[in-house]
Order: sequence, then structure tokens, then C-alpha cells
Amino acid sequence: MDLGIKGRNALVCAASKGLGYGSALALAKEGVNVTITARGREALEEAAAKIRAAAPGVTVKTVAGDITTEEGRQQALAAAGEIDILVNNAGGPPPGDFRDWDRDAWIKAVDANMITPILLTKAVVDGMAARKFGRIVNITSSSVKAPIPHLGLSNGARAGLTGFISGVARQVARDGVTINNLLPGRFLTDRLKGTIGHQSKKSGAELEAEIEKQAATIPARRFGTAEEFGQVCAFLCSVPAAYLTAQNILLDGGAYPGTF
Repeated sequence: MDLGIKGRNALVCAASKGLGYGSALALAKEGVNVTITARGREALEEAAAKIRAAAPGVTVKTVAGDITTEEGRQQALAAAGEIDILVNNAGGPPPGDFRDWDRDAWIKAVDANMITPILLTKAVVDGMAARKFGRIVNITSSSVKAPIPHLGLSNGARAGLTGFISGVARQVARDGVTINNLLPGRFLTDRLKGTIGHQSKKSGAELEAEIEKQAATIPARRFGTAEEFGQVCAFLCSVPAAYLTAQNILLDGGAYPGTF
């Protein structure tokens, strides 16, 4: 399928690894010029080199900085130029017990996982509407559908973003702009490996054994990959997906047990 986005320009946040990287890679393979951000310059440049090798002919720009800060956002937006596609992404807040979180912890979580994507959307959406084409994809979490007990900070912040997007997506749909949320379940990223590694140490189990044990609880009997996540993201950014907007797309291998 021709996704119809060759030559478009994308800004993909937190794209040095994991789901952000998978999304940037998939877009680049479709001929999209990508600007990728991350805090760590070395990992970011390594990611850019891999994208260039996999998608020769596209332009890959890098912006090292913290996308959750005003300075980081302005640097990324300036480097990307005229943005046709925005993929919002940021690392999730830490797990824990809500009794231990103070106001600062909540503000940090909301700032990264709700306010930042809202401000980036605000910065690009009117330009997209004027050009009659735009795609915004927010990488959120399966916790939007089924809250995860030890991830209360994430549950709250991402639910707030979901509510906001539900309203604004319908305001710009007539202008050829779609806004959707991608809700990942368990993907075998470095973040998940770190979480499983922490659990395996506590239980005394081998890391690989714990990975296999947890994968067996998913109906698909495996974890997802960043590459297949990115391919779904690329489709949401495509011309054929023009009638799909204001939706929460769950990618979890069937783990969510609900009908709706």
C-alpha cells in the first residue's frame, strides 16, 4: 500500500530508541523526512545513522534536548520547519504508591505526558489546517483503557491528554488534520527490560525466564516489537487513514480483556 506521505516532514519526539525510534524508522521508510529528538546526543545520533542507512534519500535531523521544556520544544520545532506529521512521545513517569507522591511528582508527570504534547499540538495544528493536511499521533499507554495500579502518575496524566485530544481532534477534522492516540501494551523495549530485570532480581529468577513468563500471559504469547508499532503509527499518518481520527488505538497483543 502506498501511504501517500513521501516527501512529508515529521517531528518524532523521544526517538533515539524504543517506540519513538520505531515510529521514526517506519515513517522514514515511507519517504518521510524526519526530525528526531531525545535527551542523549550519542544515542540520538546512533538512531539517526540507522534510519539513514535503512531509508537512503530522506533527510534525518537530530535535536538533542529535553522536549518537556520550553527550550527543548522550541529547538525541535525550529529544526523541523514546516511540520506535516507530529508524533508526540515522552518517557513515562516512575511506578510507585500514590501515597508517596508529592505535588512536584504529579506536576512533573502531567508536564511531560499531558502538557508537552498539548503545547506541541498547539504549535503545529493551525499550520496543518491551513495546508489542509496534518497528522498527529500521541504515544500514550494501554493504561488509558485499563489503569495499571502501580502506574498512577501515568494513568492520570495520560487520561488527561486523552480527554483533551478527544475534543480538539473533532475541531480540526474538517481541515484534513487527524489526531489519534496509540496505546501500547507491553513492547520489549529497554524500559520494559529494565522493569522486568528489577522484578527478576526481587524474585531471584533469571531475566530470560521472567521475560518468557510474562510474555506467556499475553494472548499473542509474545511482547510487541518497536518496528511493528512504528508501522501502525505510519499508517495512522497516511493518506488512506484520512477518515480515522479522535481514536484510541490499542496495541497489546490482546491483553486488554474488554469487548469495547
